Amino acid sequence: MTKKKTYSAKDIEVLEGLQPVRKRPSMYIGNTNEEGLHHLVNEVLDNCIDEVVAGYAKNISFYYAKDNSITIKDDGRGIPIDYHPKYKNKRALEIVMTTLHAGGKFSDNVYKTSGGLHGVGISVVNALSKELEVKIFNKSKLYSQKYSKGLIKNKIKIQRCAKNIKGTEIRFMPDKEIFQSITFSPKKLFNLIKMKSVLVKGTKISFKIDKELIKDKTPNKKDLYYPNGFIDFVKENFDTRKKIISIFFHSEIKLSANEKCEILLSFNENEKSTMSSYCNTIETPDGGSHENALKNSLLKSIKLFGQKNKISKITNINSSDLLDYSDSLISIFINSPIFEGQTKKRIAMPLIQKKLEQEIQHKFLIWLNTNKKDSFRLINSLIERSLLRTDLSKIKELERKTIKEKNRLPGKLVDCTSKSIHGTELFIVEGDSAGGSAKQARFREKQAVLPLRGKILNVHDASLAKIADNSEIQNLIQALGCGIGKNFQLSKLRYEKIILMTDADVDGSHIATLLITFFYKFMYKILTYGCLYLAMPPLYKINHNNAIEYAYDEKEKEKIIKDKFFNVSPLVTRFKGLGEMPADQLRETTMDIKKRKLIKINIKEKTKEIRKTELLFKSLMGKKAELRYKFIQQNANFTNNLDI
Repeated sequence: MTKKKTYSAKDIEVLEGLQPVRKRPSMYIGNTNEEGLHHLVNEVLDNCIDEVVAGYAKNISFYYAKDNSITIKDDGRGIPIDYHPKYKNKRALEIVMTTLHAGGKFSDNVYKTSGGLHGVGISVVNALSKELEVKIFNKSKLYSQKYSKGLIKNKIKIQRCAKNIKGTEIRFMPDKEIFQSITFSPKKLFNLIKMKSVLVKGTKISFKIDKELIKDKTPNKKDLYYPNGFIDFVKENFDTRKKIISIFFHSEIKLSANEKCEILLSFNENEKSTMSSYCNTIETPDGGSHENALKNSLLKSIKLFGQKNKISKITNINSSDLLDYSDSLISIFINSPIFEGQTKKRIAMPLIQKKLEQEIQHKFLIWLNTNKKDSFRLINSLIERSLLRTDLSKIKELERKTIKEKNRLPGKLVDCTSKSIHGTELFIVEGDSAGGSAKQARFREKQAVLPLRGKILNVHDASLAKIADNSEIQNLIQALGCGIGKNFQLSKLRYEKIILMTDADVDGSHIATLLITFFYKFMYKILTYGCLYLAMPPLYKINHNNAIEYAYDEKEKEKIIKDKFFNVSPLVTRFKGLGEMPADQLRETTMDIKKRKLIKINIKEKTKEIRKTELLFKSLMGKKAELRYKFIQQNANFTNNLDI
């Protein structure tokens, strides 16, 4: 019989000093992987930044050495070195380094706005370091002490130093017994320190890393200084983005005597965005009250501005239409912020959210009214995006999920019988009569036919609302099954080749151009992967007795008559359209893989070529008639065609 385990007072374990940190490090730094390791740097650096924010320091130095040690120094007041009134035989320095919840940030007498609030920062770093040395430079004296795993290794040493040196220096080496790896990421360190310099404008941070530790493009040495804070940062990092409007929204809001908020938004044309938020220089990647205030107030301001200026469809806009295309930053400095957890990833302060919403809404409304021309351009873009977002839901309903879902295919589509995509072709044919001929002429196993009625919508400048309601485009989207725009997936394309088969006349060329525009605008990868082709139906049939030849243009017709029918007068038939061509002739000339001619339509993806292509589509298919007129003037050679 197993003996019952007793549970008594002797089983209650009392952890003293910094033992709780070593026992349960994740409670204090989130985890013991790369994120937790870098959190140590944050804790030390935040103390330096707090001195800068409080107005007692201006310069910080950072050094990551090849022995995996980090050294961080500021020129602030330094951790107090006098004896503590409660522990008369201990200096404050020793208490701060070895005791949880010991610090100068519990009241607002010393630090008005601070990142460190719980008094556990530097003591946690000490507990989780194999080695740590602290140096305090104060009134020509250097006070230093060494620790290992949170335990004191020697009494505080006092030496003389230069009179002009002041502040705190911490050198620490993480404990490999605690962390999965004690190797820091130079890139992460650089970005972290750079942002601290941005957030507290005017701070000078000297950044240095031993070259041997760098495996990417991170600089090993750089003096970081951003006198204009956010403005300098955005110009440095996001200036190459294609903007809707050249100006950005920047505002500094005073919330109280010691509390403030700074915001910057840069509005991009393409779907590229960043959202960065901070509280007392600490990044809050999970957002919270300040981010919510920003999102809510921007949307309210836009809708109020739209309603006042009688802009239709303004109510359709949501915050993602703005923020998914914007680089946005928000930084707040507040007294006694409430973070969720020691790692401070999210702020939960409903009262500050309400106050921020009111202030940001007021400032953004003023900005919109002050820059009306740009504001209208911005809001028109937001409306277009909102329509795109809304109408994509309609188009999603048209997308085919699997090849087997035949019931979702358009009624006019005559599909091929093959279950494999390999070798399959979809012929997009102009008109029902041509569609009838093509259905009879096709090779049933591998060739499908989709007839389209007349000229499809010019989609170059059309809203997705019009596109979603156009039955011919709906049929095309359903038949292809790969979605459009943001939802496009090449892997879901139901055919290996898409072949445009239109009449060999002006109308046929126009229809082909409209279809190519559709693919370029909404299924771009079909062009880049070379899936789109133009069929080349003949224009003339030339026959005499049993000899039959086909010509694809006037010049070829004359050459065939001259070379092959020189002693006779052949019968020349001009095809008015594919619908008039018998099925057997259509198969032989245009659909038979062995005999037909195809032109592949693809796009060169070099930057220069992409710009040229975009300009060409804009000139020919855009709303501006003057661009088409200019294109005709520059490209049509009238003088060579004059019959004089």
